[in-house]
Amino acid sequence: MSQEQRRRRVVWGATWLAYATYYLGRKGFGAAKHRIKEAGLMDTPLLGVVDTAYLAAYALGQFVSGALGDRVGARRLVGFGLLASAGLCAACGAVNGALPFLLLFTLNGAAQATGWPGTTRAMAEWTTPANRGTVMGLWSTCYQVGPFIAGPLLGLLIQRYDDWRAAFWFPALVMVPVALLVLSVVRSGAPPASTGAPATVAEQGQARRAVLRSRVLWCYGASYFFIKFIRYTLAFWLPFYLSERLGYSDALANGVASAFEGGGVLGVIAIGALSDKCALGRVPLSAAALLGLALALLASAALVGQSPWSNAVLFALIGAFLFAPDSIVCGAAAQDAGGRHAAAMSTGFVNGVGSVGALVEGLTVPRLAERYGWDALFPGLVVMALLGAACLLPVLRERATAA
Repeated sequence: MSQEQRRRRVVWGATWLAYATYYLGRKGFGAAKHRIKEAGLMDTPLLGVVDTAYLAAYALGQFVSGALGDRVGARRLVGFGLLASAGLCAACGAVNGALPFLLLFTLNGAAQATGWPGTTRAMAEWTTPANRGTVMGLWSTCYQVGPFIAGPLLGLLIQRYDDWRAAFWFPALVMVPVALLVLSVVRSGAPPASTGAPATVAEQGQARRAVLRSRVLWCYGASYFFIKFIRYTLAFWLPFYLSERLGYSDALANGVASAFEGGGVLGVIAIGALSDKCALGRVPLSAAALLGLALALLASAALVGQSPWSNAVLFALIGAFLFAPDSIVCGAAAQDAGGRHAAAMSTGFVNGVGSVGALVEGLTVPRLAERYGWDALFPGLVVMALLGAACLLPVLRERATAA
C-alpha cells in the first residue's frame, strides 16, 4: 500500500469516526428530556422550544459552515467544531436554569453544523468521481451507526448514574479526543486523478459563488427538504407512534423502530456502489429510490400493526429506500456539483435547505397528528416522498437534453 493510499484511508476512517461522534453531542437532549422535565428544569412546551431553537441554529449553521469549510479546510472546521460542541455540552450539563440551557444548546446546534460540510469536504478531496459513490456509500453509514449507538448508550448512562447530566458530560469527554485525532491526522489532499495547477483565490471564490446560482444544487436542496422532513419525522416520532397507536412497550417500540436505521445501512452501501457502476447515474437512482420509498410507505400504511416482526421488516425497507437517496443527494451528488473548490459549500447548502425541512417537521407533525390522527402519518409521508422525487426531475431533463 502506497503512502498516499494510507493517508486516504486514515482520512476516511477519521472523518467517519468524527461524524458518528457528533451524534453524541446532539442526542443527549433527546435522551434526557424525560429526566429534565422530572427535575423541574423545563415543562413540555419549553422542551419543544429547545428542539426548535437547536434545529434553527443547525440549519443556519450549515450555510455558514459550508462557506467557512472551503476557506479554512476540513481539518480545522471539524476539529474545532467538535471541541466547541464538547465545551457546550459540558456547560449544558452544569447549568441549573432553563434559559442558560436553551442558549447553550442553541449554540451547540451551530457547533454541530460544522460536521457535515467539514467531513464531506475532506471526503471530496480524498475521493474521485469514479469511486465517490462506492466510498461515500460505505462512509455514510456513520450517520446511521452514530445515532444507533448514541441514543441507547446515553439512556443507559442516565439510568446508571440516575442523573440527566451524564448525557452531556460523557459526550464532552468523548468528543475532545476525537477532535484532537482529527486535528492530528486529517490533511488536505487532491484526488489522485486530478491534474493541473492549483486554482487561484479568485477561481476558488468564483466556484463558491457559482454554488448559489446552480440550478442543480437548488433542485438537490429542494429534494433534500422533503427527504429530511421524512427522516426526522420517523427518527423523532416512530417510537412514540408505536407506543401511542399500537400500544407497544417502550423497549419494544424502540427496538422495532431501530430497524429503520438498520435498513438504512444496507441502503446507502447498495446505492453508493450502484451509482459508480450503473449507467443511469446518481440522480436517476435517487429518484427511483424515492419512488420505492413512496411504495414502502404505502405498504406500511396498509400493513403496519400486523406484528412486531412484520413492522420491523417494513421499517427496514423504508430506511433502505430513504437513506439511499439521502446519502447521494447530500453526499456524492452534491460533492460532484460543488467540485474540488466548493465541496463544503455545496454539501452545506444542500444540508442547510434540508435542515429547514427538519425544522418544519418539528413544528407541524405533532399538530397534524393531533388534528388528523396518527393514521395519517404514512399517507402524508408518501406525498413528501413523491415531492422529493419530483424536485429531481429538472436535473434529469437537463441531463437528458445535454446528452
